Amino acid sequence: MIRRTFLALTAATALTLPAFAGGHSKDIVDTAVAAGSFNTLAAALTAAGLVDTLKGEGPFTVFAPTDAAFAALPEGTVETLLLPENKDQLIAILTYHVVPGKVMSTDLSEGLTAATVQGAEITITLEGGAKVNGAVISAADVEASNGVIHVIDSVILPPES
Repeated sequence: MIRRTFLALTAATALTLPAFAGGHSKDIVDTAVAAGSFNTLAAALTAAGLVDTLKGEGPFTVFAPTDAAFAALPEGTVETLLLPENKDQLIAILTYHVVPGKVMSTDLSEGLTAATVQGAEITITLEGGAKVNGAVISAADVEASNGVIHVIDSVILPPES
């Protein structure tokens, strides 16, 4: 049943995200930028100095929040995070969305935990649809030349140290 749900989600993704078309000759950053709904993520990656890293060899799995996900944060949050004096915090948040390796939706299981590039773990849940730390995975398995993108509906924050 869960596998069927992921297959349906993947098929729906292929039909509803034509901006990701063209195979996966583009890296994660270029694939996200081409989609048109990750402008805030792209700006944050630039401000954090992480563009070259995510254009690197990988593979990476990125749980990518949409522009709407960033817009749902409290007013002023994104602008504050983009300030140079908050670069370390921005890097921590962005790298919490990245898992080393290529993790496809078929690899996900209930309660699966994975260490992020930031260092803390994320948790996958499947009941009621696939989620990462409560953020809904709205489109899965968007392949890029150096990994895979799973689109999420909210920004996930690393635990406080």
